[in-house]
Amino acid sequence: MRLRSPVAWTVAVLVYAGAGYAAEPPRAAAPPPKLPLGVSPTLWKLSVPAGAEPTPEKVALGEKLFNEKRLSADDTVSCATCHEPTKGFVDGKALSTGIKNQQVTRNSPTVLNAMFNATQFWDGRAGTLEDQAKLPILNPREMGMPSPEAVVTKVRAIPEYSAEFKKVFGREVNYDDLAAAIAAFERTQFSGSARFDKFIHGDDKALNASEKRGWALFNGKARCNSCHAANIVSPLFSDQKFHNIGIAAHKQDFVQLAREALTVVRTGDEKQIDELALETKFSELGRFLVTKKENDVGAFKTPTLRNVGITGPYMHDGSLVTLWDVMDHYNKGGVPNPYLDGGMQRLGLTEPEIDDVVAFLFALTDERYEKFNRQELARQTARKGKRPERDTEVALGKKGNLGDLAPNPDLAVKNPAELGAYGSETSIKSTAK
Repeated sequence: MRLRSPVAWTVAVLVYAGAGYAAEPPRAAAPPPKLPLGVSPTLWKLSVPAGAEPTPEKVALGEKLFNEKRLSADDTVSCATCHEPTKGFVDGKALSTGIKNQQVTRNSPTVLNAMFNATQFWDGRAGTLEDQAKLPILNPREMGMPSPEAVVTKVRAIPEYSAEFKKVFGREVNYDDLAAAIAAFERTQFSGSARFDKFIHGDDKALNASEKRGWALFNGKARCNSCHAANIVSPLFSDQKFHNIGIAAHKQDFVQLAREALTVVRTGDEKQIDELALETKFSELGRFLVTKKENDVGAFKTPTLRNVGITGPYMHDGSLVTLWDVMDHYNKGGVPNPYLDGGMQRLGLTEPEIDDVVAFLFALTDERYEKFNRQELARQTARKGKRPERDTEVALGKKGNLGDLAPNPDLAVKNPAELGAYGSETSIKSTAK
């Protein structure tokens, strides 16, 4: 964070005092609610700003707004349209569809555990759940409302909302409170209770032999933990950083596209970046649209792997249909391009090893979705014969120029699955009331 100058702070304090307000002392966040196995109380406290705790009244209003199609221009689309609770808060489509059947250029990420994200959206263009909630309502292809004022006017005209906003916030409807209510509902959508959580907490039978081999490969030869790291405090299986893994390189000349984009986004505000990200070919530039830094060309946020079995299709453009497709992509080291992340390297995984990693990934699903998880595993298994990303020759180093294979640790000497090296929250429990 960039600090303000002492002069600026002085002016700000004088103006604030002259307005007749007294600075309030920092407020401690409320203690976390009862959380499921695998959801860290420490992370909850770090992720919920003081004053933004999800009270029951605010959550109830937020859930109603989350499912409210009248927030869209033609009353046909709600937040839940692209984030269906029964589908793990995604829509199951490669690219989401908004009003008038308009398709956007990004895949719908899950709301589950989004409260723990350091930034929101695939490119991190929103810093909070409140900021994230505002943009889809105004995006022309998503919910299509022309302005925040138009949203407020429409909601105020609905008697039930006018009364509920006064009850919850003690005032008339405004856009900030509307976003705060939706964010409060989303802050109740934490997810743990996967079979993996039982395993890591001592139930050795919670994972089968294939899933245990997959967990070992995840931390070893497959190198998934390079970006999808997790521990007892931050169990999201995401480093929350942005990486170019070459997905968009299938269809874009990144160098030319970045040059062209610079003429557009240098003066871009939040609204423009949102529309470029969801409506134009510049979408493929990812984090670059936000930072305008060359290193961020084609970079997208590492998604959480929690519930990954039920939240496909995968990647920012939904171009990979199954987790086998995802593994094939990584196994050959991604798609070469000038901005490919330095950590991308072919893996040399065999077919049985890929099966084991996929089996482990399906063990990360919340038990609430166990039936859906089994259905998705069956559906994806049935597609194993269709593997457009599969290139065994490249993956095994028999062709291509991606250098030597990644080091293959001797799992007989150090097997992460047997070590259970996941950390302990003991040392910080005293901070979590």
